[in-house]
Amino acid sequence: MTVVGPLDAMFLGGESREQPMHVGGLMLFELPEGAGRDHVFPESSRDFVSRLYQDMVAAPEVNPLFARRVRNRPVDLGYWSWEQDDEIDLEYHVRLSALPRPGRYRELFELTSRLHGTLLDRHRPLWEMHLIDGVEGRRFAIYSKIHHSMIDGVTALRWMQDTLTTDPNRTGMPATYALPPKVAEPRPETGLLQAMAKVPGGALKTAAGLAGLPLAGVKSLLHSTVPFQAPRTIFNQPVTGARRFAAQSWPIERLEKVRAITGATLNDVLLAMCSGALRNYLLELDALPDRALTAMVPVSLRTADDAPGGGNSLTTLIADLATDLADPERRIRRIMASTAHGKRVLSDLSPLQNLIVGALGFGVAGPAAVLPGVAGHTTPPYNVVISNVPGPADSPLYWNRSRLLGLYPASIVLNGQALNISVTSYAHELHFGLIGCRRTVPHLQRMLGHLETSLTDLENIH
Repeated sequence: MTVVGPLDAMFLGGESREQPMHVGGLMLFELPEGAGRDHVFPESSRDFVSRLYQDMVAAPEVNPLFARRVRNRPVDLGYWSWEQDDEIDLEYHVRLSALPRPGRYRELFELTSRLHGTLLDRHRPLWEMHLIDGVEGRRFAIYSKIHHSMIDGVTALRWMQDTLTTDPNRTGMPATYALPPKVAEPRPETGLLQAMAKVPGGALKTAAGLAGLPLAGVKSLLHSTVPFQAPRTIFNQPVTGARRFAAQSWPIERLEKVRAITGATLNDVLLAMCSGALRNYLLELDALPDRALTAMVPVSLRTADDAPGGGNSLTTLIADLATDLADPERRIRRIMASTAHGKRVLSDLSPLQNLIVGALGFGVAGPAAVLPGVAGHTTPPYNVVISNVPGPADSPLYWNRSRLLGLYPASIVLNGQALNISVTSYAHELHFGLIGCRRTVPHLQRMLGHLETSLTDLENIH
């Protein structure tokens, strides 16, 4: 038995039917040559995916992390703990599905939406993997989800990369849950509480670190934590348990051209692309506030010298999205100024102070998420979360001879934070995964068209 760490317990304790606390992703693959060549849904295509499924459920070993379940017994005095499941049922956790014809992305995203909105069974290890056949264009997909108490999104992406190869002819490759323990070790606790524990004096030292923030840092901290800066929007309302998922890829080259024109960073261009899309989406619904929306942007504190592994090592930056400006050039200039200021503030802070800022940045969304009646009745700390996680190498990757075409993250939405935009990079493209509450954020798929329009507007800046 292993006691659940305090950060992981937060994800378990904060979960409800309205806000499942798992992260996930959708991987889109192209069938290898020779499978599915003659018809839309040929027997050879079904046989290929079916064989993949049989190999997956026949895995001889399961990584210990994926074979443990959570429990909370009265004898444990309220503490969560992990225990090993010695009879893990892979046929429950790994499932084979097929899309109805014609198997468009619309049907694929609709299935992903339903799968992402259901809670994981706490009587079993907290993960699922769905192999999805019948995607048009000689394709299939894998949707997977895992509870945030077990792993964070960055680590999940890294482990997924360990199942892929640049060799288009390699077979016998395992799924993530079957990776050996030496590759997929349980993640260490690296959050704020653990940082405090490692500092002599613990909480007193942390308080001193907070007191040592420079004046600019204090102002930034207040801006990040006091819920009086962001306007109220439809995104900052109560959520239901149903989700809507939408995804699309854009060539990084297009954003790089905007970066060259404006002098912005690639992340600034991404934020400006999202800003224009959010503005047009809200205008379409006659719901754009007069004041600019703000976004909470996670910023990794890891360096190239950090040892590989999991854990959260993040701070946060609150970006002004300048949605009150119609001109795309003025909008991106203000976004650039906002993120540059935030980065200067963060660069002046110690690692511990950055962790404090990061914990507060995530924590201020908590009251609306867990207290009934708060969401929609108070000023939100920020309007939307926009995260950009570096993905795999630029060269094409394969899984059991099947080429990876798309890699779309699916994150968490909370009561009062009904939209999450997550982006990762792969094969010279940015892959957007949008998750929203099905009721609170209507017609989420329209955001994809607005993203394209916004990027086109940025490309037309002279």
